[in-house]
Amino acid sequence: MLSYLISGIQGGNLDFMTVLVDVLASLVIIFLILPLHEWAHAFVAYKLGDKDIKSRGRLTLNPIEHIDPIGALMIIFFGFGWAKPVPIDDRNFKNPKVGMGITALAGPVSNFLAALVGGLIYCALYKFFPEFMYFNKVGEYISIFFSFYVVINVTLAVFNLVPIPPLDGSKILFMFLPDKWVYTIYKYERFFFIAIIVLLWTGALPISFISNHVTNFVMWLAGLPFGF
Repeated sequence: MLSYLISGIQGGNLDFMTVLVDVLASLVIIFLILPLHEWAHAFVAYKLGDKDIKSRGRLTLNPIEHIDPIGALMIIFFGFGWAKPVPIDDRNFKNPKVGMGITALAGPVSNFLAALVGGLIYCALYKFFPEFMYFNKVGEYISIFFSFYVVINVTLAVFNLVPIPPLDGSKILFMFLPDKWVYTIYKYERFFFIAIIVLLWTGALPISFISNHVTNFVMWLAGLPFGF
């Protein structure tokens, strides 16, 4: 993502302020949205019975407790990434598989909600301050910020819903699989992670394609209250 923006500057297609705004949006994701994603996991796990999660220091929005340096760099350079996973003890759930599935779902849902909030602010600005947003350079940069903010939130949600371990989508899938299959898949989790990297590197995972359609839906939904 960042390399694309920099090449855009060099090619004359983007200015420095546009890149700065996009990087700022990435930093908001890293220091606010990724912690929100992990807090959502921790909060739902706590409510479902894993009370010990509070003592593990992850039932907080403090970004220092959640940030993974490599995952943060991935956000800046490629538009998707991760935070430190929340350690959850599924033995504290009445139904471990279902509890883990619901807990896993909470993270992507938080990203979708964050994207929707960003979309609502974006639409509200265009509804109530159209001249400023359409004809002012600052308004243009604000528009870029919220556009990028919405896109990256949706991308994070879609990426995490891929049903491949260790992503959240795999735990949601496990709710519907026999225990024997789940245990077998967990044995090879490290190889699945490598597979994810390869699939992303080769473009075999249609993350961008799906994210574009989901983003359009989120923006359509956000525009409804404002008549867009």
